[in-house]
Amino acid sequence: MPKMKTNRGAAKRFKATGSGKIKRNKAYSSHILTKKTTKQKRGLRKSGLVDSANTKAIKKIMPYL
Repeated sequence: MPKMKTNRGAAKRFKATGSGKIKRNKAYSSHILTKKTTKQKRGLRKSGLVDSANTKAIKKIMPYL
């Protein structure tokens, strides 16, 4: 059986943590920053975790995660 291909778009966006959860970057941080508060922009810099509802789908397109 051939090797499964990793979705390259997903590979650039998601990483696995040590405990096996999936880490992601937050959205809404690239433009139109003037109307966002400093506190909001600071929170967007930190990474988040993929929700448990979406974890199965991410693992399917990234089989070697």
